[in-house]
Amino acid sequence: MNWKILGSEAVGTYALVFTGCGAVVANDLFNVGFGALGVNLVFGMVVMAVVYSLGNVSGAHINPAVSIAFCASGRLPRNLLLPYIAAQCFGAIVAAFTLRLLFPDHSGYGMTATVIDVPRSFLFEILLTFMLMFVIFNVLSGNGGKKTMAGLVIGATVTLLSMFGGGVTGASMNPARSIGPALAAENLDLLWLYLTAPPIGALLAWPAARWLQGDSFLADSN
Repeated sequence: MNWKILGSEAVGTYALVFTGCGAVVANDLFNVGFGALGVNLVFGMVVMAVVYSLGNVSGAHINPAVSIAFCASGRLPRNLLLPYIAAQCFGAIVAAFTLRLLFPDHSGYGMTATVIDVPRSFLFEILLTFMLMFVIFNVLSGNGGKKTMAGLVIGATVTLLSMFGGGVTGASMNPARSIGPALAAENLDLLWLYLTAPPIGALLAWPAARWLQGDSFLADSN
């Protein structure tokens, strides 16, 4: 087992939850002026930073849904899937409890929540994650020029989808990002939705990207 790879996933996911959810907490408690746009930008920018800084170590999945889709497409060995997910969830949980330690007056710690009914929320999270994973697959397929821009494009996509869906379901797109704050807030209501819908969306993006990219997709699957 390569502990550096798992450490990379844990640290990367910690950074995502600590800064992204931390922006939510800071905005709520101290009115720092982030607003919804600022919070969405923080999530996108930290994803970009992690991809560029740790992508060469572990691929910087920082998201169990991404790892599941990569495993299904042959980009992640099956024996690494569960360790990847465990490392990501560990990083997210530690980050959320760090926020709880630092800001005990806050109650949600950036927890994802929905303002629409459960069936529509489930479908919404599937579609958001489908679009995110579809971009990831397509950026990583084909020539190296696209790959060098991967961090910027993926970070921008996270920002865009968060701006669109953050006020609806929290735009989780990431089971680890949801499980950490939910445990810290001791509120597991609808957590199952955020644990199941994103992997479904990510898996659906695999055949779509494979069909459109053709040989370019298959060539990068190893």
